[in-house]
Amino acid sequence: MQTEVTKLLGIEYPIIQGGMAWVAEHHLAAAVSEAGGLGLIGAANAPAEWVREEIRKAKELTDKPFGVNIMLMSPYADDVAKVVAEEGVKVVTTGAGNPGKYLADWKAAGIRVIPVVASVALAKMMERAGADAVVAEGTESGGHIGETTTMVLVPQVVDAVKIPVIAAGGIADGRGIAAAFMLGAKGVQLGTRFVASQEAVVHQNYKDYIVKAKDIDTRVTGRSTGHPVRVLRNAVTKEYLELEKKGATFEELEHLTVGGLRRAVQEGDTRTGSLMSGQIAGMIRDIPTCKEIIGRLVAETDKLMKGTGIYE
Repeated sequence: MQTEVTKLLGIEYPIIQGGMAWVAEHHLAAAVSEAGGLGLIGAANAPAEWVREEIRKAKELTDKPFGVNIMLMSPYADDVAKVVAEEGVKVVTTGAGNPGKYLADWKAAGIRVIPVVASVALAKMMERAGADAVVAEGTESGGHIGETTTMVLVPQVVDAVKIPVIAAGGIADGRGIAAAFMLGAKGVQLGTRFVASQEAVVHQNYKDYIVKAKDIDTRVTGRSTGHPVRVLRNAVTKEYLELEKKGATFEELEHLTVGGLRRAVQEGDTRTGSLMSGQIAGMIRDIPTCKEIIGRLVAETDKLMKGTGIYE
C-alpha cells in the first residue's frame, strides 16, 4: 500500500490519525504509528512544555514516525513551533491559520509540513509557501469544519496542486479509503474512527455514544458565529441550536460550550459535553485496538483496489 505519502513520511500505510484536541495524546499517537500509520499529538491550546512531554512520552512507546498537530490560533503556537523542531518531530500538521512564518525553521529541522485545508485557494497558498502535502478536509468531519464535502473538495484540490493530497472527512472503512484514492488522494486522515479505539484516552461514555450513534445523529453548531463545529446531538446541542435560531450573541453561545470538549473527553459528560464527531459515527459499531482498525482498513482497501494500479 505504498503511495507518495508513505514514502514522504516513512510509514507503512498512508493512514493518518487526526490531531484531535484533548483526544490525540501520546498513547493514541504511538499506537497508530506502531500499527503502521502516522499518529499525531494534538497540541490544541496546550502550553509548549506539555507538548514537549507528550512528544517524549510517545518516543518511549514507539520508534516509528509520529507527528504533532499545531492549531495556529493557539496563544502558545510560537513556542510549540520551536518545541517540535527541538524534539526532532518528523511531521507537523497545522490548522486554523497560515504556517508560513514557521516553515523555514521546520524545513531546516527536516520536518514534513502538512497543513489542513478546506478550500482550493488555501491549498494553493500552502503549496506556494512550501508545504510538503495538504490534508483536504470535507465538511463530514467532526469538530471545526468547512462547508465543502470531501467528495467535491478532494478532486478539486488534487487538480489544483502538485503536492500529495490526503483526504479527510467521512472515511471510516476501506470503501472510504478506496474512494479517496479514486478521487486522486494519496492518503487519508481519520479522526472519529480512532476516538472509538482501545488506546484513545477518552471516557467510555464518549466512546459508547459514538458506537450508539445513527446516521442522522450529528449536528453543526456555530454557523451563525462563523465557526461551525460538528458534534453528536445531546441536550446542550439542542439548546445551542435553539439559541442560534433566536439570534443569540456570540458571548451567550460561547458560555454554553466553554470547556465542553474537556468535559466530554475526561468526565464522560454526554449531556452538556461537546461530543465532537464526524458523520461516520453511524458506521462505527465497536471499539477495537488501533492495530485492529488499521489491519481492517488495509485488508478492505486492498480487496477493493486490487488490479487498479493506483497504488503499489
